[in-house]
Amino acid sequence: MQALAFWKAVAVDRSNLLEQFVALLRTHDVRFCLIGGQAVNAYVEPVVSLDLDVVIASDRLAEVEDLLAAAFRVERFTHSVNVSLPDSDLRIQIQLDPRYGAFIERSVTRVVLGLTLPVACLEDLLLGKIWAAQDSTRRGSKRQKDLADIARLIEAYPALRSSVPADILNRLV
Repeated sequence: MQALAFWKAVAVDRSNLLEQFVALLRTHDVRFCLIGGQAVNAYVEPVVSLDLDVVIASDRLAEVEDLLAAAFRVERFTHSVNVSLPDSDLRIQIQLDPRYGAFIERSVTRVVLGLTLPVACLEDLLLGKIWAAQDSTRRGSKRQKDLADIARLIEAYPALRSSVPADILNRLV
């Protein structure tokens, strides 16, 4: 089974949410890149997740929210804009933390979920995971997943280990 078909089956994505979302961004020339667990999957053996974390060009956020609202269910939260459709368990989360904005310029093209997409470069991806793992306001289970993603990255790319703060290294198995 191809990666996209497998993932769509797991995410029960009968509405083609992922493809529609990416097509909308590309049609309107909105710069974006993947961050988070799915982006980690672009560099190491994949782990299944129903979340897709994205950062978009901040100067286009209001426009993109309006475009998305015309085609998707859109919910705004303190740290994200969440995009969904009724026939999909996929959860697209547009991150609002301005620190991620610079990741777009340094993104690279990778295959994720069977699609060729812009993905945060390895160093930025690790940095984002470090920020998330150190964020005490995040749920404990989310921070544990962030630690697992950091471990996956430094196992595959040992040179990155020196970029990980000691407090995080001490929490890794």
